[in-house]
Amino acid sequence: MSNRSIAPVLPTVSRAFVQDWLDALYRRFPDAQVRSMLRESGIKAADPDGRGRVTHDQITLLYQIVVAQTGDEMMGLWSRTVRPGALKHLCASVLGASSLAAALYRFSTFWNLVLDDCQLTLTKTDTEVVLQIEPVQGAELSRFGQMLILKLAHGVASWLVFREIPLARVGFAFERPGFAQDYPVLFPGPVQFGGAASRLAIAAELGELPISRQEADMRAFLQRAPRDWIFTAMREHALPLRIRESLLLSDRMGLTLGEAAEELHVTPRSLIRHLRAEGTSFQAIKDGVRRDLAMRDLAQGKSIEAVSQDTGFASPASFHRAFLSWTGVTPAQFRTQSQGG
Repeated sequence: MSNRSIAPVLPTVSRAFVQDWLDALYRRFPDAQVRSMLRESGIKAADPDGRGRVTHDQITLLYQIVVAQTGDEMMGLWSRTVRPGALKHLCASVLGASSLAAALYRFSTFWNLVLDDCQLTLTKTDTEVVLQIEPVQGAELSRFGQMLILKLAHGVASWLVFREIPLARVGFAFERPGFAQDYPVLFPGPVQFGGAASRLAIAAELGELPISRQEADMRAFLQRAPRDWIFTAMREHALPLRIRESLLLSDRMGLTLGEAAEELHVTPRSLIRHLRAEGTSFQAIKDGVRRDLAMRDLAQGKSIEAVSQDTGFASPASFHRAFLSWTGVTPAQFRTQSQGG
């Protein structure tokens, strides 16, 4: 293992994860406009082989482009347009709350005034504060829309108290999708599917935290949206992300399964079993880290040979084959696309 520090490498998410959002855009806006917005953000208009990946920067840029061009701060995901300025009023409202739980209550009442499709409720017990989304009169809620409301709640709550709030649990009303591994990238807590309603829960004591932000902090937060709240910064909550961090700190992705198990104080067989239960494997996590690191460095103009070496491949040719299998494009094609070529 190496003690070197490296620049953070945010995980990518699968193209399938954002497809609900893209489908909503195509339903609400002209096809040519949507294709233009995707092109400007660097996201392909189609993903025929299902191997496409979307980066944090691309999600942020597409959000900003869609809001600017359509005047909808929730990007066509709901039946009613959420006009520009709504998020500013939301932040101004929660800033005046007496505690984090009170801020989440204001969050719920704000969206109940703005959205027609769903109803948000906040309940408190001795152990938890729970924010829940339920459809109104049988409305069909998109998976991405439900995720975004809960992620926005978590992002705003974390911003209000100057720390990322750990989640006791996150649950969704829809069945476990094929891209379920993308959800821990966004939510720092156990994620479940197939529940009666979509909800997130925090420990009751966290609900008592005082609000620390001032109105002067709001402008930068909104200008950067959704950059500061879309992906989680916590890595300890999910086993695959803990392994990911260890791989990033190793020399040329040199961490072995045995070394990872030793760090986690489990046997290799136990680690394999736990990862299988989460629908992944040590090699899949390692490939994901290599892919995301390569995508970042290629987009920054680094040479293919250097990226190949940094990600632990024996040769540029073997890296070329692996990158093509991960993304459906060659390293050279990806670098050209990322740099607007």
